[in-house]
Amino acid sequence: MSDRTLTGAPAPAPSSHVDAGDEGYSKDLKSRHINMIAIGGAIGTGLFLGAGGRLHGAGPSLAIAYAVCGVFAFFVVRALGELVLYRPSSGAFVSYAREFMGEKGAYTAGWLYFLNWSTTTVADITAAATYAHFWSMFTSIPQWALALVALAVVLTANLISVKYFGEMEFWFSLVKVAALAIFLVVAIYLVATSHDIGGHTPGLSTITDNGGIFPSGVMPMLLVVQGVVFAYASVELCGVAAGETENPEKIMPKAINSIMWRVGLFYVGSVVLLAMLLPYTSYSADQSPFVTVFDKLGIPGTAGIMNLVVLTAALSSLNSGLYSTGRILRSMAMSGSAPKFTARMNKGKVPYGGVLFTAAFGLAGVGLNYLMPADAFELVLNFASLGILGTWAMVMICSLFFWRRAQNGLVERPAYRLPWAPYTQIVTLVFLLSVLVLMWCDGGVGRTTVLCVPAIGAALVGGWFLVRRRVAEIAARG
Repeated sequence: MSDRTLTGAPAPAPSSHVDAGDEGYSKDLKSRHINMIAIGGAIGTGLFLGAGGRLHGAGPSLAIAYAVCGVFAFFVVRALGELVLYRPSSGAFVSYAREFMGEKGAYTAGWLYFLNWSTTTVADITAAATYAHFWSMFTSIPQWALALVALAVVLTANLISVKYFGEMEFWFSLVKVAALAIFLVVAIYLVATSHDIGGHTPGLSTITDNGGIFPSGVMPMLLVVQGVVFAYASVELCGVAAGETENPEKIMPKAINSIMWRVGLFYVGSVVLLAMLLPYTSYSADQSPFVTVFDKLGIPGTAGIMNLVVLTAALSSLNSGLYSTGRILRSMAMSGSAPKFTARMNKGKVPYGGVLFTAAFGLAGVGLNYLMPADAFELVLNFASLGILGTWAMVMICSLFFWRRAQNGLVERPAYRLPWAPYTQIVTLVFLLSVLVLMWCDGGVGRTTVLCVPAIGAALVGGWFLVRRRVAEIAARG
């Protein structure tokens, strides 16, 4: 089975499935946009900020957690990439769920994805407001006001045209990549020269002299997996963006394949270097680990620069969330499983109804920041993780159905394929279920979040009974 697009391989049979939600979009995203969207999806606040607390809790073994979760994230986006090459769609996995599982599958996939991004939107504007408070000029401005400004700026750019989204994401991602590249070069130099960092000499001995790879045992590493999965939460975005680009069959394989080495270089490489630069106990949850290193070096201004990078990562995530949910909601609305107004397009060929619907939940987040600024971030982050697990599971289930249809000769898989199917899908689904179990074992907010799963399931069932008649009517009209 080939993992690469084969020269001279027969083109896959065109899909007979027609999704009304794919009509009306412009094809303005270029190769550089898609590649940077793929990078941006693989690098976020989960690394820039979240790695500090996780390093403190799990030690150097965090690199293993990032590597393992990165492999499964790659499987998910690779499976989605195969489906995109079979039939590009702005509805992405919702459209594929509709084709292979029917409207119930599309409804479930879409609303789980919306759960992910509507809550992540709240987390992003909360994070942006928190980071802005770092600078003295913003400290007197209430957190809710800064959250509102962040939402307004990114929403405006999203509503104009997909070009504006692509350009914003391109530059946001470029800032993140440049910051990490600079850190990697500096960190390698510091380790290679044994340069003093705040009275400590970096090197492999930093790990071996402080409890080794598992200083507190294996369990802390397992318990941080749920947070690590959240760090990879946007990798599926390039599959959604494929519906608004020319020649996805040429652009997508390269963008998706590059995710694997980026994960290895940026996530695993960064964590290994951080563990070699300072003892894991030097890092904390309330400060970016990169800021910690530069602070120890005593380089003036670096904390402010890194804070700007982390702020950029939060705005990038917010930008991506508004973009992707707008497209997903439109795909659902065209079949009757989302509110009618979310299908509306503006002159810039942007599904503004869906974008505004997601932004409305961001406004609710502004209110949450007003009522409980200290707890808003953690409260929504756990619910977002459930949406991520559900979305990834739906992608792999769609991939399984697609593989089975191909085995029965009903469709032809493209030359660019998910390797080792169907075992890859099955193992990934088992992994996602195990993350849910680990959330329960972690206790506290994680266990409370898992206890909400039946309530989310009940809400999905109740919602289906509300929309099923309209879905059936639209389907009957053909």
